Amino acid sequence: MQLSLQAPSILVCTKPVNFCKGIDGLLDIVLSDLNVDPHAHIFIFYNRSRNKIKVLAWHKNGFVLLLKRLEKGRFFNALADADMATITPRELSWLLAGLNWIEMTEWGELEYKDFH
Repeated sequence: MQLSLQAPSILVCTKPVNFCKGIDGLLDIVLSDLNVDPHAHIFIFYNRSRNKIKVLAWHKNGFVLLLKRLEKGRFFNALADADMATITPRELSWLLAGLNWIEMTEWGELEYKDFH
């Protein structure tokens, strides 16, 4: 099975949330605390110990909630001075892999222009 989620942006909620919350509880956070349209973004939520994340997204005719638990280590969190951070699809892949997505950067393509 393969699930494809698409949205113009991916938002990471930087403050931990109670992981007893399901779709409705997380939607309440999106609407009341973050004050953004829940249909227009993919949302990432951390638990307090940062060994689990939940991904909330709109998929065609309803919301999807995914849970990822790391068996070893912790997820890296964005800077806690903002309520949310925006990440790229590549950074989301790094996050889901348990990598430090904040410090990782994409390798830029180099051009060699001076031929002697």
